Amino acid sequence: MVSQVGSLGYTIMGKTADLTVVQKTIIDTLHKKGKPQTFIAKEAGCSQSAVSKHVNRKLSGRKKCGRKRCTTNRENRSLKRLVKQNQFKNLGEIHKEWTEAGVKASRATTRKHVKEFGYSCCIPLVKPLLNHR
Repeated sequence: MVSQVGSLGYTIMGKTADLTVVQKTIIDTLHKKGKPQTFIAKEAGCSQSAVSKHVNRKLSGRKKCGRKRCTTNRENRSLKRLVKQNQFKNLGEIHKEWTEAGVKASRATTRKHVKEFGYSCCIPLVKPLLNHR
């Protein structure tokens, strides 16, 4: 499905196309003026349902792309709890405890999640000597 837009000079393809910033501003300004949604849709160059969803703030963009996460929110919370209990454990110890709890995740996944929580996995258990030659 391709719809032509005469006043703006570009086309929008398919149902999953996101609204552009220009379209959103047109929709907002015309909606504030009290214009009907069919008129707004013609001016903005999108469907009436897209206008309705934008006005009602139900349009949050496309579905999330990419591969699904291998861990659930519950498993992520358990990892966060493990990291908070002892922040000076190294990645190997954290990963071992997490997999013993029944989570099937790689070491790289563990590291990625710990970094997402704002912690660093590179903290050694003992600080190295600075003046050692």
